[in-house]
Amino acid sequence: MSKSLTAEIISVGTELLLGNTTNTDARDISVYLSELGINVYYHTVVGDNPERLTKAVEIARSRADIIITTGGLGPTCDDLTKQVLAKAFDLEMCYHEELAEEMRRYFKEIIGVEHMTENNLQQAYLPAGCTVFHNEWGTAPGCAFEAEGVRVIMLPGPPRECNAMFKNCAMPYLSALSDEVIFSHSLHIFGRGESDVEAMLRDMMNELKNPTLAPYAKEGEVMLRVTAKAATEEEAEKLTLPVVERLRAVLGDIIYGMDVKSLEGVVLELLKEKHMTISTAESCTGGFIAKRITDLRGASEVFMGGAVTYSSESKTAVLGVKRETIERYGVISGEVAKEMAENARRVFGTDIAVSTTGLSGPDGDGINRVGTVYIALATPDKVFVQMENSGFGRARSRTMATNLALDMVRRYLTGLPVVVDYFGR
Repeated sequence: MSKSLTAEIISVGTELLLGNTTNTDARDISVYLSELGINVYYHTVVGDNPERLTKAVEIARSRADIIITTGGLGPTCDDLTKQVLAKAFDLEMCYHEELAEEMRRYFKEIIGVEHMTENNLQQAYLPAGCTVFHNEWGTAPGCAFEAEGVRVIMLPGPPRECNAMFKNCAMPYLSALSDEVIFSHSLHIFGRGESDVEAMLRDMMNELKNPTLAPYAKEGEVMLRVTAKAATEEEAEKLTLPVVERLRAVLGDIIYGMDVKSLEGVVLELLKEKHMTISTAESCTGGFIAKRITDLRGASEVFMGGAVTYSSESKTAVLGVKRETIERYGVISGEVAKEMAENARRVFGTDIAVSTTGLSGPDGDGINRVGTVYIALATPDKVFVQMENSGFGRARSRTMATNLALDMVRRYLTGLPVVVDYFGR
């Protein structure tokens, strides 16, 4: 790839237009293409209609170097993507007996059906001269071809198949087109919003050419991707490292990890390293902290248990929070959060415990602003309490409170100040 290539993703399926199915394929493919240094300028969604799909392809070929389609490769009469693309580029359709045999084996060994219906053989027809993408996750094969200066890639629509085939088939195919290697480092940030981070780094982003720096807003956090191109992966990574160091100098300890999957994953690994255990006591977050930790493999080594005490009565009955504390300070208070964390640590016999109590909304209580949450972290030596009000609705409040609780644990385990003014409020 001597120049910066552009791609357009065409997602085929009437169910996408009706809103019955969320188009996660285009989102996932866009992420992978960014890792390859390929620009995505357009997402197009078109129904199962050959005329409209033909028009969408005509437009895409006029403005993109690479066309990627998802969906419409199955065995039914409305699965017409291959036929439309082949006709658009004046290619014949050819039958592949080896693909038919793969389908028969899949039906027999995976699905448990001795004889598949004949309409499945439609999937064994592909444009002449294409590179076949074998589908090890389903029945519909994908393919790639070049015609009239445009690269075309076709993938099945089911997200599990599409995602796996893009990573295992399409990415190697696209990488082989280039004499350069793309390498990226991703820095994950909690404690500043995307606009704050962008303002802090705007001059740096405008200055950089290779590597490049781009921010991405994620739920309750921000990710920065540093991407470089070079002849080898080692050379490309070497280009990224000075930028990573500059970012660490500017952003400091709000960077919770590099090339990590999640904040809870970082916390889990820190707990394992220090041979420490954790428990939770949750009210407004409804068990979300416990869920995020226990979703991870190996959580049983460090997570001993959690309690969802949504009412004042359950806080007293299950956790032993004093009635006087609730009556004096209110159920949404730092004092109640403190007792919840202390008592969870005692009840579950853990090294540390985190708690949440707050008002997620939408209704207020006449005392606290909607979105007010108190988070406490109980340790062997001290209990830390933090108050936050993220606003922006029930789901946002719960997500931010959960992130804040996990980040307090991360800070404690790494020797950083636990209670900080995260958002400058």
